[in-house]
Amino acid sequence: MVSSEQRRKQLAREKFQRQLERRAAARRRARIRNAAIAAGVVLVLGAVSAYAANGGLNPDEKKDKAADEPSKAPDPCGKPAEGEPNGKQWKKEPKLDVDESAAYTMTLRTTCGDIGMELDAKNAPHTVNSFRFLAGEGFFDHTPCHRLTTGGVAVLQCGDPTGKGNGGPGYTLPDENLKSPRIKGGVYPAGTLAMANTGQKDSGGSQFFVVHKDSELPPSYTPFGKVSASGMKVLGKIVEAGVADGAPDGPPNATVVIDKATVKAG
Repeated sequence: MVSSEQRRKQLAREKFQRQLERRAAARRRARIRNAAIAAGVVLVLGAVSAYAANGGLNPDEKKDKAADEPSKAPDPCGKPAEGEPNGKQWKKEPKLDVDESAAYTMTLRTTCGDIGMELDAKNAPHTVNSFRFLAGEGFFDHTPCHRLTTGGVAVLQCGDPTGKGNGGPGYTLPDENLKSPRIKGGVYPAGTLAMANTGQKDSGGSQFFVVHKDSELPPSYTPFGKVSASGMKVLGKIVEAGVADGAPDGPPNATVVIDKATVKAG
């Protein structure tokens, strides 16, 4: 038989055990509540960060900033053919044996399409003779068109095997056809094919440019041909893609590479 004293002690132990269980349950509930609060804080902070990243209370500010950044148009051109510029060099211009009465044409097979040109051997014999020679040597093959301008002067410049704007064949050519009625009044009309130079007399080499919009230029760049109508369409596609970084003068966004250049007499 259990004495009253033993019964009292047993009840006290049971009470103490219930207190321990209640405290343990309270601690578990507290842990669950704190975890939920922490998770909620993380969600709120994440939402705030996402909201801020999307403009916060002023979404137009982010939109305006994005609008100010130049957008790069898709590249309209294909992948260049395998190969590298041969970089050949010569000490003097080739022997002048072009037929000045013949109708020469030059075709640039580029990554953006074929650009056909009529050459003026009668009024620019040294230049046409040089281009016929260089094309026959594969000098222009695999070379990039390294410069596009879209401001007051609107040209696409090519013919430098280095792609940096300072390369050439090793020789220079005399200026020709500078009194052509085509460039009378200091305007090179759209479609004009002309020689680039250093700004000095008789300093042209292999670099040339095609005009994609009437451009005011001093009559010091040898005009020696004009681009065909189909070639102008290809040129328009290149121009539409714009200039790198949205600048008015620089490398074109389009990957313009001359895969093959040929010059033929008609």
